Amino acid sequence: MGIMSGTSIDGVDYALCEVSDAAIELRKHWQAKFPVKLRQRLQRAAANRSTTYELGQLHHDLGRFYAEHATGVSSPKAELVGLHGQTVFHDAKGRATLQIGEPAWLVEKLRVPVVSNFRAGDLAAGGQGAPLATIFHEWVFAQRGAHVCVNNLGGISNVTSLDWRYGAKPRVTAFDTGPANMLMDLAMARLTKGRQSFDRDGAWARRGEADERLLARWLKHPFFRRKPPKSTGRELFGESFLDRAFKEARGLSKFDLLATLTEFTAWSIALNCQLHLPPQVRRIILCGGGAANPELRKAIEENVAAEAVSCESLGWPAQAIEPAAFALLAWLRVNRKPGNLPSTTGATRGVLLGQIAEP
Repeated sequence: MGIMSGTSIDGVDYALCEVSDAAIELRKHWQAKFPVKLRQRLQRAAANRSTTYELGQLHHDLGRFYAEHATGVSSPKAELVGLHGQTVFHDAKGRATLQIGEPAWLVEKLRVPVVSNFRAGDLAAGGQGAPLATIFHEWVFAQRGAHVCVNNLGGISNVTSLDWRYGAKPRVTAFDTGPANMLMDLAMARLTKGRQSFDRDGAWARRGEADERLLARWLKHPFFRRKPPKSTGRELFGESFLDRAFKEARGLSKFDLLATLTEFTAWSIALNCQLHLPPQVRRIILCGGGAANPELRKAIEENVAAEAVSCESLGWPAQAIEPAAFALLAWLRVNRKPGNLPSTTGATRGVLLGQIAEP
């Protein structure tokens, strides 16, 4: 079982998979939405507004929440769990990352080994600690003779380029491109005073018009031109960026603001592809929560100039991709196989990822 809660902080995704030396297959997946108070506490922690006492309590409360929703849904019973945890701090340049959610509660509830704290091993080996779903993308989506990209649209956008036009194995490049749902979700929560947490079906963005002056200014952000390997999070594209965006967008309607933030995500993905990936992308496979936003999907397809398809059309539900990746990483860990790809994270070597807690 893989368990993932991402930077959008909306809930937890679970995926029960069967893994072998040759393949990974999805058996079941489900979600558990965070209660409002728990989500607010996680948002405060990620925004550096929690005390150490609050963070310590939250670490265990989140672990209990993971355990509570890991049972009663899956059949057959999981034999191994990969827990990503909730990222509340990630600074690749400073070689520091923190994912909370105490795994001991899962161990006690399920009585099976739980692998967690996946990112630290890659950081210690000189890497960015991200992206880590890359090896899953290679196993599942690489297509011989073609250049395919997998774009995960969570709170942050990350892309995996699988260029299998030459050689016996695909040439893999992967990195974070910048924001995906995070800025749009934060904007919706602020504009509606918490009544709406995301732009359902891109409805607000569809009613607005993007401001190209603001887009041009925001696309000058140095992160986009930084060469991979690279990763980012709320520190660059969270509340502080949105505060500036609101000030710069004075005079825009709420619909124009959402249209501009939606286009900003699509343009930043296209800019990263243009600057940092091999040419001639045949297909871009969209997964994560943002794949359900038709306005964002249309903007990405137009700007990247490639066929955009959902991972659902390839047999993998969008919300199952990332938890399935950590199910695979847990399997790799207990089988003593490296889980990182140094060419994508920047690590000096392939290392075992994750720490194992046993019943």
